[in-house]
Amino acid sequence: MTDLEFISKAVDQRQKEILGASDAIWGFAELPYAEFQSAALLVKLLKDEGFAVDEGVAGMPTSFVGRFQVGSGGYKMGFLGEFDALDILSQEAANPIKTPIKDGAPGHGCGHNALGAGALAAAFALRDYLVQNSISGTVFYFGCAAEEGAGSKQFMARAGLFDEMDFIYTWHPATQNGVDAQASVAIMGANFEFFGLTSHAGGSPHLGRSALDAAELMSVGVNYLREHTINEARIHYAYVDAGGVAPNVVQDHSLVKYEVRSPKVYQVKDLFERVVNVARGAALMTGTTMKYEITMAFSDYIANDALAKVADEALRAVGAPKWSESDYSLARSFLNTYNAETKESIREAAVKLYGEEKADEALEQPLDSVIHPYDPEHAGIASGSTDVGDVCYAAPTLNLRVATACIGNVGHTWQMTAQAGSEIAHKGLLVAAKAMALAAVYTMQRPEVIQRAKALVKKQNGGRYVCPLPDEIAPPIGKY
Repeated sequence: MTDLEFISKAVDQRQKEILGASDAIWGFAELPYAEFQSAALLVKLLKDEGFAVDEGVAGMPTSFVGRFQVGSGGYKMGFLGEFDALDILSQEAANPIKTPIKDGAPGHGCGHNALGAGALAAAFALRDYLVQNSISGTVFYFGCAAEEGAGSKQFMARAGLFDEMDFIYTWHPATQNGVDAQASVAIMGANFEFFGLTSHAGGSPHLGRSALDAAELMSVGVNYLREHTINEARIHYAYVDAGGVAPNVVQDHSLVKYEVRSPKVYQVKDLFERVVNVARGAALMTGTTMKYEITMAFSDYIANDALAKVADEALRAVGAPKWSESDYSLARSFLNTYNAETKESIREAAVKLYGEEKADEALEQPLDSVIHPYDPEHAGIASGSTDVGDVCYAAPTLNLRVATACIGNVGHTWQMTAQAGSEIAHKGLLVAAKAMALAAVYTMQRPEVIQRAKALVKKQNGGRYVCPLPDEIAPPIGKY
């Protein structure tokens, strides 16, 4: 039996259990830091397979680490699992008509139910391979809470949980298949609070000091700041507390959230300090006081080139998901839910990916059925952020993508929630599990790849991982 045949069989024989876990987590649809049922299910499956499990790691009740050691010594190999949902994206599974299961409830609009279950299947298959071939090594499954919130992996990295890992693989549900060479940007977020004095807005406004004015002046200042940042930078904000609903009372309190993004973590820190200075100026102009609390920060993700080439080889060996006519029909139904402007954007992207001649054909059967080549020479920067970036600064780490939704699908939507609970996602997660486990086998067999992967991390982090969060910042459970 070849390595591919062994890994495929190991994943397939647990298909019912793994798909059941994905569907159960999809049904739980739990928000960041509150994934108690999802974490408990994954922990139980790990323990049932003989894994030792440490729960509540790095100060987060729903983060955990499972490990299975075979023999003594050998490589330490890991998989990252996520399982949190997004707010307000409740939707019936496989239904292309917007039909929330419960209005305003969470839903798996990023497919993390499939992500966590697929990574678990990869961990089990790799463990089986070590046992069957009497190879020493330790398989790790990292249960990572709150990727959609303030994150967990940076806290886990700060706690040293990845320090001794030889390599780590993960994946993400996507609209196409391949090892993505794109980097993701770093991010830092904080709550800014302004404190003033109440007064009668009509009778004695001169005695009041408006915290709302301060928050709005901060918005004005940041708007001017945007002109003087690098093109790739982003600054987002949201009002949490505008100081009350009475316009005739000068507001003595306001709270606004800000998040800043830049390609590199050092750039994010610089930009964030400029935003803090704008807030200080707004407080000075209004006679208020200001305090801020950093709530989250992710390092940028960079594909580890050494691991990427191995993962590309493994994904090609496994092959793209095998779609049925019913899969294509369902995917077309979801594609047709988008408006004309979005469809045109989707077609432009399809032309770029498949070429002018094949774009319309791809959109007629809108499920990716090829493996796109890993291409580091044309790697760009995605404007999104992920706490996987902190893992790649701590240990050799690689993320691959497998189709679980129609071509052009927009993430963080009810359409994604529906597809994450469908047969399309089932097929994608099984391919991802096989590709990750096979990539781990190939990597384990090539010590020179592991050494090069570690050298790339050392070059990237300067010799050691430095968390972008100050040491005193704890996971913002119940605050974010």
